Formats: sequence, C-alpha cells, structure tokens
Amino acid sequence: MDDKIRELAEAYKPLAIEILKEAIRIPADYVDKPADQGGDPDCGLSNHEGPRLEYLRDKILEIGAVDGPDDVGFDTFGNLVWTVTDPEDGVPPSEKTVIYFDGHTDTVKALRPRWHETIGGGIDAYLGWTDATRIDQEFLRRELGYLPAQDEWEHLVWGRGSADQLSGVICQMIATKLMRELRSDGALQGVIVRSYATVAEEDNDGGGPMYLMREALPGAPPEMIPDVFILSEPTGSAVDGALGIYRGQRGRMQIEVEVTGKSCHGSMPDQGRNPLEYAGAMLTEAAERHVRGKGFLDDAFLGRGTRTASFATLETPSDCAVPERFTFRFDRRLTAGETPEQAVSDIDSLAAVAKAREDGLQVEVRVPLYDQLTWRGHRPGNPQIYPGWATPEEHPAIECAAEVYRRVVSPGISADGKGGGGLRKEPRVSRWVFSTDGVGVPVPAGDEALQVPPGKRWVEAGAFRHPAMFGFGPGHEENTHKIGECVDSREIPPVVALYARFPSLYREKVTS
Repeated sequence: MDDKIRELAEAYKPLAIEILKEAIRIPADYVDKPADQGGDPDCGLSNHEGPRLEYLRDKILEIGAVDGPDDVGFDTFGNLVWTVTDPEDGVPPSEKTVIYFDGHTDTVKALRPRWHETIGGGIDAYLGWTDATRIDQEFLRRELGYLPAQDEWEHLVWGRGSADQLSGVICQMIATKLMRELRSDGALQGVIVRSYATVAEEDNDGGGPMYLMREALPGAPPEMIPDVFILSEPTGSAVDGALGIYRGQRGRMQIEVEVTGKSCHGSMPDQGRNPLEYAGAMLTEAAERHVRGKGFLDDAFLGRGTRTASFATLETPSDCAVPERFTFRFDRRLTAGETPEQAVSDIDSLAAVAKAREDGLQVEVRVPLYDQLTWRGHRPGNPQIYPGWATPEEHPAIECAAEVYRRVVSPGISADGKGGGGLRKEPRVSRWVFSTDGVGVPVPAGDEALQVPPGKRWVEAGAFRHPAMFGFGPGHEENTHKIGECVDSREIPPVVALYARFPSLYREKVTS
C-alpha cells in the first residue's frame, strides 16, 4: 500500500495544483465588484470565506473525495466538513479509530496593489504568475524566507493563501479521495477520517475547532471523538527544511488597553489629558521590558514568550485636538508556564499605567472577546485566549507519523535538503513559531461534558487535555502573510501520501 499511495499522490499533483490555483483566484471575482452586484471587498478573509468554501464543497464531490452528498457539508460555525470510512471493514463505528484533519480557508488581506508595485507586475495576489518578464527576483529573495533555485520556479504556486494555508486544505481533499480509492487495500480499515476546512482562523485562532470541541462534541459518541488531530498548516523552515512534523506551539492571546483622557482644542493642550501621549509611554515601557525579557519565560521546546503591539484605534474630534480615547492591543505569545492572568497583570502594573491613572486618566486593561459573525451567522463570543499545546515525542501518534514519513515520503526524496529550505530525507520533528488552529483544540481538564474513552490516548497537560496533535503541511512559515507568498508544488504529493497512509497504520499500531 505504501507504493500505491506514493504513486497516486504524485499522479494527482496536477489536480491538486488546479484546485489550489482556483481556490486562490476566487476572491478576484468579488473584491472589485460593487456590493449591489454581489461584490465583497473582503472576500476570502475571515468571515467572508463563502464563495471559496462552496467551490471546495462542490469539488470534493466532483473528484470523488467522499462517497456522496451526505458525507460533506457545513456545520453551524461555518466549517466545511467531509467524512470517509469503510462501512464494510467489520469494525463497529464506536470501536473505530477517529482521525481528524484540519486546515483553515481564510487568508489575511491580499494587499494586491503592493504585489504589483514591489514585484514588478508579473505576479498577482489572486491570479498568480502572469508575466515572467516583469518579476523583481531580487525583491522576492529579500522578502521571502525561502525560494528554490530560479530554474525550479516552475514548481511554485503563487498567491495569497498558497502557503497559509489553502495548499494544506487541498492536500486533505486529495488524501480522502486517495483513501477511498484504496479502500479495498485497507487504507480505511478500522478508521473514520473527518476532514475540516475551517473559517475565521486568521481573526480568531482556533475558533473553528474550539466550536467543535466545546460546543459540538460534548455528549457525542466515541465515533465522533478524535484519537488524533492532524493540522495541515505549513511546517517548512527556511533554515531547517520543508515538511517538518510539528508537535506543538506556543499559546496566544490579545491584551487590549483602553486609555480615556479629556479632549480639548489642540492649541491649549493643558486643558485636556492626552490619552495618545500617555499610551505612548505605556508602549515604550512595554517594549523595553520585552527587550530585557522581564516577565517572560523561555521553554526549551516551545521557545520564549513574546509580546508586541499589534493594533490601535484613536477617537478624536479632529487632527487639531487632544484625543478623547486611544485603544491599542498587544499580541502576546505564551510559552509553557506563562498564564493569561499574569500576562494581563504585567501590563496593568506598568509604571506608565500607574502614572496615567494618577493624573486622572482612565486605563482599562482587558482580554477582548471575539464576537464577529462567521459567514454562516454564528457568533463565537470567546475571550481571545488561545492555549498552547505540545504532544510528547514518545506518543504513538508522533512515532507513527515519523514512520509513515520514512515509508511514503523518504523514498521519493533523492537529495537531503538539510541546512536549507528543501525536502529532507529523514523526518524532522519540531514545533511551530506561529499559531495554528491547534490552539482551539485543548479543552479544560475538569470539563466532564466531553467523555473521552481512555483508549483514545489523549494528552493531559495541566489545566487542559487534548487529543494527540501534530502538523504536517506544505509551505514555509517564513513565506506566509508576505508579498510574493508561494508554495512549492513538489511538497504536495508527500503531504497527501502521509495523510493517506497515517490513519490505517496508526490504527494497526495501537490495536496490535
């Protein structure tokens, strides 16, 4: 079966590229069209994924990635879900091993004019490579973390979302198609594979799986509870190589600071209290503390906690007035041992905050709620706190992922890319720097509403528990969210192969 999976994964690469390019292109039909003609300037962004998701649902049916229409659809949150299994394998559903795949379908803003200005006009954020003679190659090499040699650029798929993370979602689709076709060979023996194309991840990390784990699965039967959760977020490193097996990441939270002063005419600022200037002192002090590492822990595996100012709004009568209110946010990455409560306290205890309050300004430090409606009208309402996680390297899921890599990925790699951004012959087990949907999967350890049979081997980690999780996806972290975002299509077949081989092999190992 290893050989068949590897051969089919390579054979379906052109199909995967075709679907990926269209998924990237779709917003071009909407972003420049007036709203009264069906346009949407935010098409493809968080909570505006509808056209792309409807295309992917139709494509899942068209290519035979499921048995029929009843096996694919949208949940209440707006995630696209499809399921494959082998009803003839003789294993009762409640005794099957349940594997979840997850990849988000929203992107950050395309910044389409900037692509044209800086690249030279030959690559479009939606249309991809349009004119090879109008590409500033030096800019791309400066901008991106990793690019292969120029004579290999024919393998690249360009555009917003190519690496983050539409290529991973397309790999999920091709993998379920492949597993169905090899059902008689045992590719789905004793397993249920549930694949999710989630929404609103860029705005609300893990919101899709958070809905699933905390609202949809409590009270669900064993055949719905995941044994293993596989994330298709990019796992490439420009330094260490493409296609790592990532078993953890830091947590993330938003800390919002609202500073309310007293507005007045700008010609007599002594009559007011300027929240913008007081907030400037807060931002400066916070940045200096971060540089010194004051209040931050460092974990040997997950890395150091970090904090950076990431967003701001100003309420002012005019540009010739002392403003009334200034609100800003910190993006705080939490490593092992750090807590949201302490992270908030670190900001609330800044000397600049105390000075502002002493001088009569109001300062509120809080964790904001995410309350924007998804494209299907669901309001999450969750605090913007997203816990980190780590699956032990000795967990059977991580050991199995490494074995699958050696069986279906390594044989197709002739030269080891160790020391650069290329493919490596041996599996590289590591962790993400950035955030993924994985932060939505952990559930409170004391929450008894979600009953998990012991045989599912969930990970117990302090205040949370979660199924074994790991990531494996095309693309490089350093290329995401950038002008010139791209993915090397040669990474797609290995990802498809690992996805298609893992479920049955993992089942075999944990039940033998």
